[in-house]
Amino acid sequence: MSLYQQHQQAYQEIQSVDQPTEEHKANWTHELIGGAAAFEAMRLYNQRAEKEGKKDDHAFAKEILAGIAGASVDGLVESKGLDFVDREKAKHQATKQAEELYREQTGYTGGF
Repeated sequence: MSLYQQHQQAYQEIQSVDQPTEEHKANWTHELIGGAAAFEAMRLYNQRAEKEGKKDDHAFAKEILAGIAGASVDGLVESKGLDFVDREKAKHQATKQAEELYREQTGYTGGF
């Protein structure tokens, strides 16, 4: 399973639950939330790039992915009532995983 598929699965798992139960709260970690947010960030970045017909600008990609990933974490935490999740850890994880997804999809091997 590719990294993209793993994050897509995390995103779908979280999105499929309207009101998390105690079981969800016990199982959902900042890594899972970060993976879901990374998937959302990459999905939105790809949609924008396709719509605008832009080529990859790696510095811009880093900035936009970090912003979208952080906003996605906030949105997931707020919409799912996940007060127990450490937002900053989840945001860091989401940014890191979004960068990994970007590398996987574009073949970019440089540093961010």
